[in-house]
Amino acid sequence: MRKLTLREMVAQLVMIGFYGENPGSKRREYQEFVRLVSKTGVGGLVLLNRVQGGVVRNAEPFALAAFINRMQKQSKLPLIVGADFERGASMRVANTAKFPHAMAYGAANDLDATRRTGAATARESRALGVHWVFAPVADVNNNPDNPIINTRSFGEDPVLVAAHVKAYIEGAHAARRDGILVTVKHFPGHGDTSTDTHVGVARITGDRARLDRLELLPFKAAIAANVDGVMTGHLSVPALEEQGIPATLSTKIINGLLRKELGFEGLAVTDAMDMQGFTRQFQGGEAAVRAIEAGIDVLLIPANPDAAIKGVMDALASGRLTRDRIHQSVAKILSAKHRLGLFQNRLVNLEQISEQIDAPEFYDLAQFVAERALSTVRNDRGLVPLRDASSACLVVLAENRQSNSGKRMIEEFLARVPRMRNLWLDPSLKPGDLAESADQLTGCSSIVIAAFVAAASYKGDVALPTSFTSFVDTLLARPTPIIFCALGSPYLLRKVATAAAQVATYSTSVTSESALVRGLLGEIPMNARPPVTIAAP
Repeated sequence: MRKLTLREMVAQLVMIGFYGENPGSKRREYQEFVRLVSKTGVGGLVLLNRVQGGVVRNAEPFALAAFINRMQKQSKLPLIVGADFERGASMRVANTAKFPHAMAYGAANDLDATRRTGAATARESRALGVHWVFAPVADVNNNPDNPIINTRSFGEDPVLVAAHVKAYIEGAHAARRDGILVTVKHFPGHGDTSTDTHVGVARITGDRARLDRLELLPFKAAIAANVDGVMTGHLSVPALEEQGIPATLSTKIINGLLRKELGFEGLAVTDAMDMQGFTRQFQGGEAAVRAIEAGIDVLLIPANPDAAIKGVMDALASGRLTRDRIHQSVAKILSAKHRLGLFQNRLVNLEQISEQIDAPEFYDLAQFVAERALSTVRNDRGLVPLRDASSACLVVLAENRQSNSGKRMIEEFLARVPRMRNLWLDPSLKPGDLAESADQLTGCSSIVIAAFVAAASYKGDVALPTSFTSFVDTLLARPTPIIFCALGSPYLLRKVATAAAQVATYSTSVTSESALVRGLLGEIPMNARPPVTIAAP
């Protein structure tokens, strides 16, 4: 720290987003990264997904690692690299094991599997050059209309969520010599909300007694398990902060509740500061200053990194912030980098990437959890497992035209039952096309509807598109029995109360598709206990 200027110390508090691509050195985007890393001296990078034309693009492992190495060589101090690896590296990186969503782990309820997933994620992360995992999600999803947490949560029971959070942290910490940083989110709890903080301000309305017995329980378990970081949510919590400001900027919530009451001494990090629900209230430097005043150590993805740094420097010049306050956070950040071994070796070993991430045991673990998570929520006529799959019909309702959802499921069904009729539909189809598709489903002994709906940023809900709702209602009104399978949000089942059979996978991963095929054909049981309440509204 004695070798750093005050401005360099402030820059260490900032982590900027990147997409894991490896552009040429003459590209403007590459030159901007060099400026921020080399001249501005930001403290770290955060891996994001590139979204183009509604399609999510994951980074390629070697391009990702090569870019990280290039940036590490440009940086005066080693960069810390973070990522939302909630489903292992597969959430952001291609060609890695497709671990299911957290709610599938809640359904499987195998703490050893959760512990091993934490360890696998740590191994994948370090192999790729990622040191800080923004997982696990400690939110208790007890609101069926939550549009952004949903299957990212282990479930609605705070005791169950706490147990899996603890197991994940234990596994991640035990995995590697240098380890990774593990972070729980979104403090003080994002589960009982109906607003996506990417687009608006979410609000937690419970009183303090409810917060203690529900939202805060998993965070307390994480702190007892020595979690490295706590990510704050851009949440309004009137029971804790009467001013209505987001938890990220609340001294009462960060320094008061998190630090003093719960005893957390690690890294407090903001959720992404470029979210619309946040930026509409607070701009540039003011948001950064308020976060640091509240007790935050790391500013994640400010909408304008330069403005954030300037705002903090201006606050230091005016006396609003003190040098000692900046020292506190910088000391934590540099200590974390030291514990991670980054001052000894900051570069990724490119030759070891495949050996570490292409591990058969990771794929086996992902498939094991997906299969253990299957729940038969209803089976009124004993329709599942299918008695005669060759006479049944399969309908896949994909999330969008570019999606690959359901294609693995169709392949695996046809490999076992070549004569099974199937339809793959996307919500952009016109009503007439969907009506024609419905007319093709005559003579089926039963119809399996596999509906894919996942929580995602900026969607605003986790419901079936209107066109699909009408299509499903048409099929439900016919005498052919319907087996409705919710891949992703299990709350979809509330909207199809008249379906003769209902199955939930709690994840949209391809491992869940494979598991569902096996379950429907009777190769494995589908008797997991749902980790959330699924009842008609």
